[in-house]
Amino acid sequence: MSKAFPIVVRHKGDFHKTEALFKRSKERNKILSAVLNRLGQKGVEALSAATPVRTGKTAASWHYVVLRSGEKISLQWHNDNTTKDGDNIVTLLIRGHGTRDGSYVRGNDFVTPAIEPIFKEIADEAWAEVTK
Repeated sequence: MSKAFPIVVRHKGDFHKTEALFKRSKERNKILSAVLNRLGQKGVEALSAATPVRTGKTAASWHYVVLRSGEKISLQWHNDNTTKDGDNIVTLLIRGHGTRDGSYVRGNDFVTPAIEPIFKEIADEAWAEVTK
């Protein structure tokens, strides 16, 4: 059996630098959340404008969600418009799909070009905030 050694921790001073760091971190999270909410809405507008329109329902079905999980924060865009069978309309538009009469509609990735400028804005603004 090994001999146990006591662990002793000593410190001088206070934790004001650590507390200041946590406070700045909390403030940055609020700022990043505001940035993501603003750019989330901007992404919804860009996606809505880029969505092919027949009835307008798919273009009007975009929304965003800001998710937090521990220290992580993320932004997601969703479109809930589906066919009677439950297939997501945006997925069918992007990937292409067969029709009832046997023809095929080629896919059109309208999402990537619409959302790429938003990704750049998110990266630029988040980087600027983190490096302050």
